[in-house]
Amino acid sequence: MKLIDGRQVLLDLDDDGVGHLRLNRPEASNGMDVPFLRDLYDVIMRAHGEPGLRCLLLTGEGRHFCAGGDVTTFASKGDALPDYLREATSWLQISVQGLLGLQAPVVAAVHGFAAGGGGFGLVCASDIVIAAESAKFMSGATRVGMAPDAGSSVTLPQIVGVRKAMEIFLTNPTLSAADALDIGLITRVVADDVLHEEALALARTLAAGAPKALAATKRLVWSGLGSRVEAQLPEEARTVAELSGTADSREGLAAVIERRSPHFTGK
Repeated sequence: MKLIDGRQVLLDLDDDGVGHLRLNRPEASNGMDVPFLRDLYDVIMRAHGEPGLRCLLLTGEGRHFCAGGDVTTFASKGDALPDYLREATSWLQISVQGLLGLQAPVVAAVHGFAAGGGGFGLVCASDIVIAAESAKFMSGATRVGMAPDAGSSVTLPQIVGVRKAMEIFLTNPTLSAADALDIGLITRVVADDVLHEEALALARTLAAGAPKALAATKRLVWSGLGSRVEAQLPEEARTVAELSGTADSREGLAAVIERRSPHFTGK
């Protein structure tokens, strides 16, 4: 079922609850300008309001996942660039907040380049990242005299550690998929020709999970960044007690006891 079509960011929803968010500006390597970012925000907000969504699969059309900001558009703005970027980064910020706050897990399937605040930032804001063997990753902000955005100044150090994040931000290495896997930036590397198949299989597995439990787990992990363990313990306890009263929790326990696969309904 097509939810949003004919724009620079597309959204489809399968019958199994997998939403397909596709960056659709291939002629510009899915480079982000203001119209693109407005579309991205609109699509993410639509995903928030879609009751049938169980997992969001994030992909890019064309040769690259996302090359980051549209540098050609940026350069054309001249002295007006600061004003333009204030709007662009505002749309990017609320889009990233939307992904982090989405109840459904977000799986990114990366091919080609994931670069700049946009591409690299979306990788850091996804819950699980599967990359093709030929995929490349680069921050790139300081290379053009700018600084990291899309929340990556917080998310990347949490994912790979402060020292490695500082090296990535300051020296802008091009990381291979193997490099990205080695430092924990991504979850899994697969052959190029099975990237979509593997990512979709994982998305379907997540979509078959207990929605409330997955949403609560995602919320606890992201909201816990930078928190002390003792500060997070009460929230974990409250969440576990609340989930234990759901039909999905009872179904999960029964399935374990009866040695069968569970059937979760989201209730």
